Amino acid sequence: MRADLASLRAAGWEAAIARHLRYGGKLIGICGGLQMLGQQLHDPLGLEGEAGSSDGLGWLEMETTLATHKQLTRVSGQLTLAGAAVSGYEIHMGVSTGAALAQPAVRLEDGRCDGAISADGQILATYLHGVFDQPQSLAALLAWAGLAAPQPLDYPAIREAHIEGLADMLQQHLDLTPLAGWLP
Repeated sequence: MRADLASLRAAGWEAAIARHLRYGGKLIGICGGLQMLGQQLHDPLGLEGEAGSSDGLGWLEMETTLATHKQLTRVSGQLTLAGAAVSGYEIHMGVSTGAALAQPAVRLEDGRCDGAISADGQILATYLHGVFDQPQSLAALLAWAGLAAPQPLDYPAIREAHIEGLADMLQQHLDLTPLAGWLP
């Protein structure tokens, strides 16, 4: 994560994001994006590179320490923005702490809170992979970002259609007969 943050800075994205926020733009951080938005990133064990700490982007009052346990949990809940249903996977190896987490982005069904919404409402950050997958949560996030009348979009149906299209193409262009001998 610290290397990703260094790459982001080297490419000039920190200044571009600051300008975007200064002009009223919205910003969503997911997983590592959540961690980078905080004040500090700590990797005391060198899990993702050289051990040490790095200054985060500093837009959320929080810090993250990487830990050996990787969280991988299927979760569901509601966006705090509009109560829209959301589900996906909580995937991360960091433990985030700080005042920003008092205003969560998601309230999970198991009673836990996830992520943060900045005090000015411009930044939303979460550990939840899949936050855009439910039509209600996607519409709520698009409305939060400023889209006046978001059109309904059934992301699961679109994803399924693409998977079916890929399967059809593979069936049409690949000879799977040699693989059949490997299967029980």
